Amino acid sequence: MTGQHRVVVLGAGYAGLAAARRLARTARDARITVVDAHTSFVERVRLHQQAAGQHIPTWDLRESLERKRIDFVNDRVTDIDTAAKRVVLDSARALEYDSLIYALGSIADVESVPGVAEHACSVATLEDVRALPTAGGPVAVVGSGATGIELAAELAESRPGTRVLLIGSEEPGAWLSPRAQAHIRRTLERLGVEIRSGAKVIEVSPAGPRLADGSLVEAAATVWTTGFRVPDLAARSGLAVDSDGRVLTDATLRSVSHPDIYAAGDAAVIAGPGGRDLRMACATALPTGKYAADAVVARMRGREPEEFRFRYVLQCLSLGRRDGVVQAVRADDAPARTVLSGRTAAWVKERIVRSAAWAARP
Repeated sequence: MTGQHRVVVLGAGYAGLAAARRLARTARDARITVVDAHTSFVERVRLHQQAAGQHIPTWDLRESLERKRIDFVNDRVTDIDTAAKRVVLDSARALEYDSLIYALGSIADVESVPGVAEHACSVATLEDVRALPTAGGPVAVVGSGATGIELAAELAESRPGTRVLLIGSEEPGAWLSPRAQAHIRRTLERLGVEIRSGAKVIEVSPAGPRLADGSLVEAAATVWTTGFRVPDLAARSGLAVDSDGRVLTDATLRSVSHPDIYAAGDAAVIAGPGGRDLRMACATALPTGKYAADAVVARMRGREPEEFRFRYVLQCLSLGRRDGVVQAVRADDAPARTVLSGRTAAWVKERIVRSAAWAARP
């Protein structure tokens, strides 16, 4: 024992780095350690740009963190021994903690539909993107959510002449206002993206995705963007989790089963306005990471933290480098009337992405 309060942060994504950065500023008497299996931080919200062949910045985690007197351990976590209050690593090393912030984020869900793991790619990590084939031929993007929309637009804009298909069970941007949906469709069609709405993919074969009606969409590459899942570490370690394996938290983002553990970002179940759980997003990861750090520090100082309060303001989608949609939303993330589109929206989205990177970077 050193006498210092030992805070271990699992994960160096937006939530984990936001937590570590806040701790470094507000808990100088604590020993802060960040654990991640990767050596670099990648702006996940820009991975669709990398997939289209653009360069996106990365940061060396050890250099960035240690400059702020934050220890960095490049390793994979295999177990959390909650009784002994220690984290067991793949290298067989163990890290003891007084407080733990669980921010391992999410990964692509490639298990729910046959053939996805074997025959499709994803854009959830830099490694996933680097595995995308660069050869010509049609590209089928499965999933009409934000990731699928941004990827399809980016590919179509940066690879003129490439056939890009966007396949989804709903209209692209269906959760947004009619005005935003209309602009998304117009822009995708202008870029040459073929949109297939109301299409359910039941299997991915080497030749492309197969739909529920039995038809095959022939594609040289299939990119799966329909959903994300979380690592099973929390469930395996005995933490209380929901049916998807996300850590159940109270109003201070503390595990409901283990009071020395806090959870933030995609890997946590966090109650939001209107009784809706907060969605997986950078917009959720950053504030929850900061708050988790504040809650840890408050209890270190013998105070009870105020309950977490959060509201959404905007949803932003890029549609290539020169177009986009910015949808104003109510506190519970439901779409409001105001919508920005075109170059103005692209400019706003870029500024938001840059500010998110600044907020995470130690």
